[in-house]
Amino acid sequence: MHHQNSVFKAVLKHLPWGEFERLVEEHGADERQRGFSTKTQLVALIYGQLSGSLSLREIEAGLSSHAAHRYHLGIGEVRRSSLADANRYRPSAVFSDVLELMMKRAHRGLRRKLAGVTYLIDSTGLSLSGLSARWARFSAEVCGAKVHIVYDPAADLPVYSAVSTANLNDITAAKAMPIEPGATYVFDLGYYDYGWWAELDAKGCRIVTRLKRNTPFTVCQTRPMPQAGNILSDRIGYLPARQAMNRKNPLNKRVREIQVKIDTGKVLRIFTNDLDASAEEIADLYKLRWAIELFFRWIKQTLKITRFLGTSENAIRIQVAVALITFLLLRLAQATQKVVTSPLAFARLIRANLMHRRDVTALLGPPPAISISLNQLALL
Repeated sequence: MHHQNSVFKAVLKHLPWGEFERLVEEHGADERQRGFSTKTQLVALIYGQLSGSLSLREIEAGLSSHAAHRYHLGIGEVRRSSLADANRYRPSAVFSDVLELMMKRAHRGLRRKLAGVTYLIDSTGLSLSGLSARWARFSAEVCGAKVHIVYDPAADLPVYSAVSTANLNDITAAKAMPIEPGATYVFDLGYYDYGWWAELDAKGCRIVTRLKRNTPFTVCQTRPMPQAGNILSDRIGYLPARQAMNRKNPLNKRVREIQVKIDTGKVLRIFTNDLDASAEEIADLYKLRWAIELFFRWIKQTLKITRFLGTSENAIRIQVAVALITFLLLRLAQATQKVVTSPLAFARLIRANLMHRRDVTALLGPPPAISISLNQLALL
C-alpha cells in the first residue's frame, strides 16, 4: 500500500532542516534541556499555530491524541511544562535566525519580478497581560510589544522582522533595518526623519511617504495635472532646511509633493524623491501601503498572535517568530498547487486536514481511497 504523509508533515518539509540543525548547534540550544529538543519545540509550536490551539495544554492534548504521528514527524513527547520551560529559557535567536533564513529563501522563490521591487514598512502593536510588566511596561495600565515588518506585496511575504517593546519609536527600529539599494520604500508618518530619508536617497532608493500638514514646502516648479482624477496638485520644491531641534536637513535637494484627495474627502500630502514618475503612479504606490495592514490583520486573526502562550520576553519573541515561520510555510505549501488561490481558504483547509494523510495539492478533492491487500484483509 502506498504510504501517504500527513498534511502537517508535508507542510513541514518546506523548513530548511539542515540549516535548522546547524543553528541549533551554533546557539547551543539543545544543551541542558533534559531531552526536550529544539525541533520538538518548534514542531509543537507550529502545530499550535496551524491547529488554532490557544494554550500549551491544548497543544499537549492535540499532539498526544496523534501519538502515532510523532515518529513520522521526528519529535518526542510534548508536555506542557517542558514546552513552557523551553519557551522561557531556550534562546529565541534560534527561531529568529530560522525565520530570517526562510524569509530570504521564500522571497527568492516567490518574488514575481527581479527588478523594481517595492517594500512596505510598518509596525503593529501586540497587547500583553500585566504578567509581562517587568519588560513590556508601556504605561501605568498597559503592557505591550511591537512587531516591525518590511513587506514585499508582490511576493506577499515579509522580508524582515523585529520585535521590540511598545515604547520604541518606529523610526528607531527602521534605522536598524537592512536597505536594498535601488528599491522603492513606502511608509507612513511614523518614519518621519529627514536624515533617514537622506540615507535611503543616497542608496538610490525611491521614497514614497506623507508630509505632515504643517511641514513647509518651498515650490520651485508646478507640474501639469491630469484632467480627471483625485490628484489636486503636483509640485517640485525643497523641504525645510532644518527639522526639529535645529537639526540640519541632509536631504537638501529637489523633491516632490503630490496632493491627493481620498474617498473620505481627506487631502494627503504625498512625498517622493522621484521626479519622473507620473503622479498617479506615486499615488498608487502610497495606496499600496494598505497591503501590509491586511497582512497584519491576517496573521493576527488566522495565526492568533493576539493571545500568547508565555509572558517572558523570550517566549513572546519565540511565538512571534514561529507565527511568521508558519505564515511562510503556508505560502510555500500553497505555491505547490494552483487550485486554492485564497491564502485564507488554503489555511483553513490545512487546519481541517492537518493530521490527515492527504496530498496538499488535492485538499479540495475527495479523501484518498484506502487500498487493502488480501493478506491485510485476512488479518481483520
